[in-house]
Amino acid sequence: MAFQCQRDSYVQELDTCVVSCVPAELTVENNGKKEKLKGFNLKLKDTILFPEGGGQPDDHGTVGGVNVLRVLRQGPEAVHFISSALEEGQEVHIKLDWERRFDHMQQHSSQHLITALADTMFGYKTTSWDLGRQRSSIELDTATVKPGEMEALEAAVNEKIRAHIPVAVNLLSVDDLAVEKVRSRGLPDDHAGPIRIVDIEGVDANMCCGTHVSNLSHLQVIKILGTEKGKKNKTNLIFLAGNRVLKYAEKSYNIEKSLTALLKTGADEHVDAVDKLQKTVKRLQKSNLIILREMAVLIAQNFKNKPDRGNFFMTQIDKNSKVQSKLPKNKPCCFHSKDGDNEFMNIIANEIGFQDTVIFLTVGEEKGAGLFLLAGPENIVTEVGPRVSELLQGKAAGKAGRYQGKANSLVKRAEAEALLKEHSCKLPTGEE
Repeated sequence: MAFQCQRDSYVQELDTCVVSCVPAELTVENNGKKEKLKGFNLKLKDTILFPEGGGQPDDHGTVGGVNVLRVLRQGPEAVHFISSALEEGQEVHIKLDWERRFDHMQQHSSQHLITALADTMFGYKTTSWDLGRQRSSIELDTATVKPGEMEALEAAVNEKIRAHIPVAVNLLSVDDLAVEKVRSRGLPDDHAGPIRIVDIEGVDANMCCGTHVSNLSHLQVIKILGTEKGKKNKTNLIFLAGNRVLKYAEKSYNIEKSLTALLKTGADEHVDAVDKLQKTVKRLQKSNLIILREMAVLIAQNFKNKPDRGNFFMTQIDKNSKVQSKLPKNKPCCFHSKDGDNEFMNIIANEIGFQDTVIFLTVGEEKGAGLFLLAGPENIVTEVGPRVSELLQGKAAGKAGRYQGKANSLVKRAEAEALLKEHSCKLPTGEE
């Protein structure tokens, strides 16, 4: 059967009755993780909520005041997943999320129009399409497109929109000879009932189950953003239609205003200004790395030149990168730098040497994430390294007297220092 949403895509409310409502589960994705929701599968005598199919997502709405979380097609029936049960035979009122539906109608009808003209103008067949949340794409059966073709295609589809061409939906029986004359990628295996043909007058006739506008003028405008390389010698055409174009223009304008305020240049100079900034940042980063490496060597030499250095190296670099010069024997203080990387820490460790010295280095935000390095006699590092990593909520690995990795939190750095100080007492003081 054809649902009310397919007979008239503009109907936004409908009174119908419950045919069945049975317990069910729905698998959904939440923050990248799949979880199962308990609810009910609801079948109605008729519906204005489109079930997912033909490349078009399902509709949102309510039935009897209950939110519909998913609508799927099972043969000739639409199954609505809801969170609470409704009584069989109960009269219910359906309300459609019209904004979502009309957006889908604009994107889907635009796909039909673009597909038809891409074929007639350039011979590019459509092999699939995707109605995305922000933009949609059509997979064309061509490895490349020629310069100027997409601009010509965009002009042609928008000319059809301005021509106010009607779009009709016809229902045909499976054995109707007219079915053989329409464009189609085949019927699903569980198809039942009449075949639905979407006819853009004088432009295209295509087998389709989706919801569509009744006139091309309702599309408002189509913007072809460009093309991308697809899979297996295919090309993906990226487009927006209708209200999405207006939202895209508004968003682009707001971004342009923000960039103008930040960069202190006109919109035409944004790209050049950002390019100059990136080059400047790269130069500064390179200079900063050189300074950090030189500073690492100086920190190590400063420690090595102190007669009372002891055998436990821990010093402090404050936010202004001023090294505390006092290093009392066997009385550790924190070595921490806001800036630095693994190479920075390893230079210090290598310069000092850690066969008879325990070295504990951290870089990053004082109460945030960062990096750490523990170096020293292998027996101490092997024993204490995992415990230090645990205190710093880190993930690390070690060998040959080194244990280093990422720290998710440096808040307990002081506890790690105390632990290392305790174990450093096992080392000789270096006094004769």
